[in-house]
Amino acid sequence: MIVELDADTAASGIAAAIGEPARARMLYRLMDGHARTSTELAIVADVSPSTASVHLNRLKAENLVKVFAQGKHRYYSLYGPEVARVLEGLSALGGGQKKFAPKTPERLRVARTCYDHIAGMLGVLIHDRMQERGWLPDGTSGYEVTPAGTKALELLGADVEGARLLRRRFAYPCLDWSERRPHLGGSLGASLLQCLLRKKWVTQDLDSRALSVTRAGRHGLHEHFGVQV
Repeated sequence: MIVELDADTAASGIAAAIGEPARARMLYRLMDGHARTSTELAIVADVSPSTASVHLNRLKAENLVKVFAQGKHRYYSLYGPEVARVLEGLSALGGGQKKFAPKTPERLRVARTCYDHIAGMLGVLIHDRMQERGWLPDGTSGYEVTPAGTKALELLGADVEGARLLRRRFAYPCLDWSERRPHLGGSLGASLLQCLLRKKWVTQDLDSRALSVTRAGRHGLHEHFGVQV
């Protein structure tokens, strides 16, 4: 017999899975979009390999991570962008309601990935400029790009229509945990990040979420978005 859990029971199970410190460390390590082995995640979580396996099985059961095999190795990654969005939101809540003073390391605060899109000061500035230029009409839950925005992004090299056809949310405001303001999430945000990586306007660290803006990137971002970093 299949038993369907009601929403609050399901939510409490997910919250409990995230709430264990070792599991939380694993999840946040996967926020850069790179897949990792259980051995690597055990080191991050500061637990034994056997304990890491138990934790990863719990995360997998709650659809927070997915696993794929390649040769003798099994690699874990976040289940999808929805998980990254929840983790980013929890980071913002973790700052509390007092007067906000960011303690984020400078490189991460300037530019980083939020799973597969651009976060940090750079992500927020791009989001704001796109709205100021009328490319993204105001929306609290989702965005639709204007014709002018579509043309500008496609001239840059972003695949707007391809992003629209993917089976995920197209574009939405994702609350940035270091800036406490939205950056652009969804398949459109992911397409924009890939575009900037291809143009070598930004480069991505292999061992952290940090993005570095290149000299060409500083010039291009200023010319195309009016952004200075």
